[in-house]
Amino acid sequence: MRSALDKLYAILRRDLLTAVRHRVGFVGTAVGVFTQLAAFYFLARAIGPGFRPDGLEYFPFLLVGTGVYTFVVMSAQSFLSLVLEAQQTGTMEVLMTTSTAPTELVILSAVSAFAGDLVNLAVYVFAGIAVFRVSTHANVAACVAVMLFTVAIALAIGIAAATLQVAFQKGSAMVWLLSSGVWFLSGIMFPVETLPHPLQLLARCIPLTYAVRGMRMALLEGGTVTQFGTTLAALAGFSVVLLPLALWGLSISLRRARQNGTLSFY
Repeated sequence: MRSALDKLYAILRRDLLTAVRHRVGFVGTAVGVFTQLAAFYFLARAIGPGFRPDGLEYFPFLLVGTGVYTFVVMSAQSFLSLVLEAQQTGTMEVLMTTSTAPTELVILSAVSAFAGDLVNLAVYVFAGIAVFRVSTHANVAACVAVMLFTVAIALAIGIAAATLQVAFQKGSAMVWLLSSGVWFLSGIMFPVETLPHPLQLLARCIPLTYAVRGMRMALLEGGTVTQFGTTLAALAGFSVVLLPLALWGLSISLRRARQNGTLSFY
């Protein structure tokens, strides 16, 4: 445990120093955040106050939905980029020969990018609240509970993307799936209840649906943990199942790739 924490500290320190040296990236990120927020704000104004999905004003509805969705997609991209870069530069096999367990190495290497995605989510949501004066009724305990489960699910999805890249060189399929069908079914831009009934049933099988709904209830409606116990139970269930399954899949794929000599295939 101490060894893993020391390695985590070293990686975070390295990546933080690298980010500080490239300050232009912070400016670009800030401009992108405010541009996206402004676009959604004026979209909500164009639609008008009459449209209140789930009883919420449309801009706050969009703010939370797009924030959580972007966090999950970027988390998957972070893990995929890590593995793909190691394969393309030829360092994947070298990294696998270190004393650190392969699965632990992949997760530790991606954790700083994952933490950066989490910070971007916080900046995105708080910028939307502060700059565009979104009215919130946050329940802190509920927000923390939803966020913890959302982080676990995002980790599982990111690890799954890394697994697909190692095993089949198709990790981009996970990002494509998130970018194509999942956003449409998860209530990001409009309520799930407006979909046809078969698609609503499919939406209930997607963990992102519950993450978005739970965060809206906790941050915008002030719902307590007991008031949306069903949503939290679903998030907990997905977390308990998906994260260990993703870790197991990554371990199996790395071991087989080492045996078959395909670690550097991309």
